[in-house]
Amino acid sequence: MDNAPAEPRTVILVEGPSDCTAVETLGRRLGRDLPGEGVAVVPMGGATNVRQFLERYGPHGLDVSVRGLCDVGEVRHFTRALERTGFGSALSARELEVLGFHVCHQDLEDELIRAVGVPGVERVLADQGELGSFRVMQRQPAQRARPSEQQLRRFIACGSGRKRRYAGLLAEVLELSRVPRPLAALLAAV
Repeated sequence: MDNAPAEPRTVILVEGPSDCTAVETLGRRLGRDLPGEGVAVVPMGGATNVRQFLERYGPHGLDVSVRGLCDVGEVRHFTRALERTGFGSALSARELEVLGFHVCHQDLEDELIRAVGVPGVERVLADQGELGSFRVMQRQPAQRARPSEQQLRRFIACGSGRKRRYAGLLAEVLELSRVPRPLAALLAAV
């Protein structure tokens, strides 16, 4: 899956389709026409694929401006790939940001859930007819002691297509004054 226009000016590398949906939705809501600006949001099919995308778009490939978004658990893949493709060495978290690579606290869903808030996410679930299913999941023994935010992350992560659908829905209802820092910084960097 590659949404890149033939000759993008900037490529934003994201782990998967849900990240792509969130970035594109927030870009649009912030008044940006990313494709019109020559910005392509490219889902890589997982963080472990980042090196091949850096080789394709980076200084030894198409040589376009490359930015990215990843989960905190995937930073090592991004750092190693950036180092191996000539973007720097022994990169710190701050240096990643300077290069235009931003890290979600846990993951994209965590960022969106915290920004929208539990009541807001539950309203979205209700609008989608899934609040009842979420309540059933909350009563499962493995879920009972977990905080609501973690329960919501689990619910969104399980189920075919839910991550992508809810990434778009939560990005759509998010108050623009509460855009999570990694997403706001990423969009400001392009």
